[in-house]
Amino acid sequence: MKDVLSAIQPTGEMHFGNYFGAVQNWCLLQEKYDCVYGVVDYHAITMPINYEKLRNNTWELVFNLLAVGVKPENLFIQSLIPEHTELAWILSCFTSYGQLTRMTQFKDKSNKSKEETSDSFISAGLLSYPILQAADILIYRPKFVPIGKDQEQHLELTRNIALKFNNSVGKEYFRLPEILFTETPKIKSTANPEIKMSKSAGEKHYISVFADENIIRKQVRSAVTDAGEVAEGKMSPGVENLFEIIKACGKSEDYSNLMSDYNSGNLKYVALKESVANALVELSNQFKQKKQELLLNKKEVKEIIKQSSSEIRKIAQQTVRDVKELTGLLNVK
Repeated sequence: MKDVLSAIQPTGEMHFGNYFGAVQNWCLLQEKYDCVYGVVDYHAITMPINYEKLRNNTWELVFNLLAVGVKPENLFIQSLIPEHTELAWILSCFTSYGQLTRMTQFKDKSNKSKEETSDSFISAGLLSYPILQAADILIYRPKFVPIGKDQEQHLELTRNIALKFNNSVGKEYFRLPEILFTETPKIKSTANPEIKMSKSAGEKHYISVFADENIIRKQVRSAVTDAGEVAEGKMSPGVENLFEIIKACGKSEDYSNLMSDYNSGNLKYVALKESVANALVELSNQFKQKKQELLLNKKEVKEIIKQSSSEIRKIAQQTVRDVKELTGLLNVK
C-alpha cells in the first residue's frame, strides 16, 4: 500500500498552472510520504485527440515531471500496467449507471465534445472513465489523494465504489482514500484572471514551464491588471494573480516589498510584472537545464521509467490477485 497517489494526463505542454497547482506539491509530498505518481494515458483517449502525438506527449510529460523534481522511482505510465483496466472492469460491476450519469465532468466534457466535433459521438469511455480513475487510485490502496475542489466528486465516487466492494465481499479490503488538503496556489490566466490558467482556453491563457524566456516575459508584460470596477479595499483579480505567482515562486522578499508598495499606493505595475517575469524565468531556466541533461540520456531515462513502472506494477498485480480471489474469479498461477 502507498501513502499518496496522484496522476496527470499527457495533454501536451506543462504550464505554470499545472506546476504550481499540482506538480510542485507532488515534489514536496514525496519527501514526507511513500508516493506513487502516474501519467494516465488511457484517460487521454476518452476525448478526441491526435493519436499519433499521444505517445510523444506521454514521454514529453515524463521528462517534464522528472525535470521539475519528481523522483523516477515514484513514476509510472498507466498503459504499462494493464491491471488498471482489469480492475476497472471488476469495479464497474460495483458501480451504478446512475452514479456515472450524475458526474459533473461527464456532462461538461460531453457538451464540450459536441461543440468541438462535427458529430454527436460521445464515447462510452467518457461515461465510465471515473471507474478507471477509481481503479487508478484503489489499485495502490493509498491513504491520501491530493486533489483540487473540482475532483472531490470523483474521490467521493471512488470511496463509494470501495465501500460497495468491501461490503459485497465481506472484508475491509480497500482503504477508503482521504483527501490530502495542502495549500496549493490557484494560478489564473494572465489574459483573463477570472479563469484558471489552462491550455484549453487558448495559447494566451497559459505560460509553458519550458517556454523561451522572451515568450514568458512577453506574456507577463501583457498580463491584465485592472479590468472593470473593483470593490473598495479589494485587489483586482489580475494584480492578485501576479502576486500569487510571485509567492508561488518562493520570492518572499519581492512579495513583501511589492505588497508594501501596493498598500501605500505606490505600486507600479511595470515593476510588479518585471518581478513576476524574473521569478518565472529563473524557475524555468532551472527546469530547462535539468531537462536538457535528461534528454542527453533519453534512451536510458526511458528504460528507467519502464523499470519503475514494472516495479510499481507488482503492487497492482497483487491487488488484482486479491480482488479476483475475493470475487470468485480465477488467477493465473
